[in-house]
Amino acid sequence: MIISYFGEGCFRLQSGDTSLLVDPISNRLKADVTLKTLIPSTLEGPAEGEIVFPGEYEIKGMEIQGWPAALESTSKFLKTAYLVRWEEMSFVFLGHLSKALEPEMAEHIGDPDVLFLPFDGEHFLSLEAASKIAKQLNPHFIIPSFSKKPAELLKSFGQKAEAQEKLVFKRKDLSGIRGKIVLLEAR
Repeated sequence: MIISYFGEGCFRLQSGDTSLLVDPISNRLKADVTLKTLIPSTLEGPAEGEIVFPGEYEIKGMEIQGWPAALESTSKFLKTAYLVRWEEMSFVFLGHLSKALEPEMAEHIGDPDVLFLPFDGEHFLSLEAASKIAKQLNPHFIIPSFSKKPAELLKSFGQKAEAQEKLVFKRKDLSGIRGKIVLLEAR
């Protein structure tokens, strides 16, 4: 699995010839499957290969579950968190969340391999809320998104890390790793 970061909450996951794009920041970025965690509530339907609403989907070898962030959604915007199971691994995208996980959502997410954590303290999760969610879900890797101060998250976990261009790993590489924060450079 190769994970690349393009800024804000935009990530591309690639395995072989199949790719997943989350919250694209530009129309030039393409993938087999695209997830959007924040959409206008007036959106009538997604484009082909896009998943924008809560629900269960199976596409290109991926099992995708989306849950509405009901307490954070408004009459103008719908926020959704996703769990993607792919290649015997699980990836959780919390997208645009700014508050603690709703209990039902946390229960369904379970124990992910990779957690994409929206953290900045202003429009997204505070340091306290981000730390609580990370400890609650106990993933192998934590990848901050929307973060202007990732050093704060590292410090709260007693970790040090340098930003890297991409994260490359296989299922077997996850053994023995828990709660490791990975900083990715925006491309």
